[in-house]
Amino acid sequence: MSTKKWIVELTQEERTGLLNIVKKGKSAAYKTLHANILLKADQGPGGENWTDVEIADAFNCQYNTAFNVRKRFVEEGFERALGRNNRKNYQRKLNGEQEAKLTVLACSDPPEGYSRWTMVLLADKMVELGIVESISPVTIHRTLKKTNLSLGR
Repeated sequence: MSTKKWIVELTQEERTGLLNIVKKGKSAAYKTLHANILLKADQGPGGENWTDVEIADAFNCQYNTAFNVRKRFVEEGFERALGRNNRKNYQRKLNGEQEAKLTVLACSDPPEGYSRWTMVLLADKMVELGIVESISPVTIHRTLKKTNLSLGR
């Protein structure tokens, strides 16, 4: 008996669907990888029953990828195991109005004593002006990078 907690047992229909994904080669790379992982992890009749380490070595992926795909299959089902893991609690840090205010601020003259805006200065100024309650310089950088506003870097 296997000591694995998340045991994959594919039906013949699931196995056929996965083989089609792998053989056609028309799917996204992550989907093909997940299909290969499920095929190799299958412990049902006709399954190959590889360990996560063997799967990771064979497909040049992380051990955790094999583990997580197997776990997602058992907990959430076939379709979810083929997909990507969605971030459940993601919320944007800045809305469109706040991003516009950041852009205007970044394009304005820097504070006295500074030759240009820094990410830390912009983050502090956004909080000082009451535009946001708190924000990190990394978020400022990502937002400005997204708008192609480099601030001379």
